[in-house]
Amino acid sequence: MPHTPQLFAFALVALGMALTPGPNMVYLISRSICQGRTAGLISLGGVALGFVVYMLCAAFGITALLIAVPFAYDTLRFGGALYLLYLAWQAVKPGGRSPFQVRDLPVDGPRKLFTMGFVTNLLNPKIAVLYLSLLPQFIDPHQGSVLAQSIVFGAVQITLSIAVNSTVAMTAGSIAVFLARKPAWLLIQRWLMGTVLAGLAVKMATEARR
Repeated sequence: MPHTPQLFAFALVALGMALTPGPNMVYLISRSICQGRTAGLISLGGVALGFVVYMLCAAFGITALLIAVPFAYDTLRFGGALYLLYLAWQAVKPGGRSPFQVRDLPVDGPRKLFTMGFVTNLLNPKIAVLYLSLLPQFIDPHQGSVLAQSIVFGAVQITLSIAVNSTVAMTAGSIAVFLARKPAWLLIQRWLMGTVLAGLAVKMATEARR
């Protein structure tokens, strides 16, 4: 089982990823603003199921494979770092958008909301980066079962992500109104997001392989 310092370090990384807007957060905010909090929370249920799928894939072989094959691991590690840098640039470039500047979406039923949340998460490159590039850095075969470690780390990530995204879904409307009245805060939010993403990219690219 992972040691407490490892769990804490991974929790910080997972929290940083959860707090930096990506496809999941943009979709949940859009749904919450356009269709209400209930729609946002139903969509979050689909997103949560997507997290479980990623966790199980990592736990049942993908993580172990990446640890066993250095070239595959390093390819995904540097690829993930480049993708995070791309997200950082998208956040801070001139004309970039905040996730709270959302477009109108059509009104959908609960089943479609759940399905779209699930599909959005499965196709979310940021979550793939988290599980395929970041998670293996915290797996240590000398500390016990890779499977058990993957499940524990995955459970931590899912818990934190659901907590963050449920809060966002419940407060999206109020935040959007506040930011619309305070344009300077939109700029601050974008640069904060870009800085966190760039920091994660540098950490991923420079982290020594276990």
